[in-house]
Amino acid sequence: MSTTKPRILSGMQPSADSLHLGNYLGALVNYVKLQDEYDAFYFIPDLHSLTSPDGATNLAERSRATVAQYIAGGVDVERSTLFVQSHVPEHSELAWVLQTITGFGEAGRMTQFKDKSTRYGQDSTNVGLFTYPVLMAADILLYQADGVPVGDDQKQHVELTRTLGQRFNHRFGETFKIPEPIIPAEGARIYDLQNPTSKMSKSAQSPNGRIDILDDPKVIAKRIKSAVTDDGGVVAFDREAKPGVSNLLSILSAFTQTPVDALVQSFEGKMYGHLKVEVADAVVARLEPVRARTLELLADPAELDRLLAVGANKARETAQQTLDAVYDRIGLLRPLGRA
Repeated sequence: MSTTKPRILSGMQPSADSLHLGNYLGALVNYVKLQDEYDAFYFIPDLHSLTSPDGATNLAERSRATVAQYIAGGVDVERSTLFVQSHVPEHSELAWVLQTITGFGEAGRMTQFKDKSTRYGQDSTNVGLFTYPVLMAADILLYQADGVPVGDDQKQHVELTRTLGQRFNHRFGETFKIPEPIIPAEGARIYDLQNPTSKMSKSAQSPNGRIDILDDPKVIAKRIKSAVTDDGGVVAFDREAKPGVSNLLSILSAFTQTPVDALVQSFEGKMYGHLKVEVADAVVARLEPVRARTLELLADPAELDRLLAVGANKARETAQQTLDAVYDRIGLLRPLGRA
């Protein structure tokens, strides 16, 4: 289907059974908004998941669950191209080509590689983690994306993508569109409910600090009402002095579309308990229908797989064109039947 809209590409790893609140507010809500303005390609980076020590555990189930949450959260498969990375083999093929023009030092300077290799230790750090940013560059360049919606922590990877695309174009001729990072202007940064100085993460030590989309509403309410605050009693936004209260205010603001300053005024003279009840009610009201729709989709895995096949076929139309152009530029023979 031809379109005059600029194209974007983004995805979230299926590294847990459920997306958490940070994923929902930081990425999925924006995916839904952006599909009106852009020719949106959203994917499940299952190959990237293999770089973590337990990345292959229940990967098929986690991939389906992530797809179902994309759809339940509002991604429209009629307006957006939704697919699984491993269903489009051109990702891996282009990644290999890009690895041959990537410097060893370049790859080694990637912040996420340095952080994760330090965390895992040398014996548990695999080569896939080292080349992860190059596969990410292939993901983006393969679809000639104009923009890449990412958080601040992924900007370095988009910069490497731009560098590799420009390097290839310079050496072999114009082939790739050079993408720009799209950093959402809106969207709260969500922190752990038990450790509000750290981002909410699936790798946190305690699940009590995390809200998952697929959590039972009673669990969500209990975790919010047990959130860490401080010894004071005044509801105010101060990220340094009141990280727990500020986190709750950010969550409530994101779910109610009410400015934080207005929320602070509304809680004047009230206690932290009042704030927690309102946050819990707002989060449950929004996530409960998403959870119900996700479970409905997961009850019919054959239909999910059918939708993913449709998405993969659409994605491959673009991916094959790009890879064919790459092979032509560098002199690799293409198989018969691929004109």
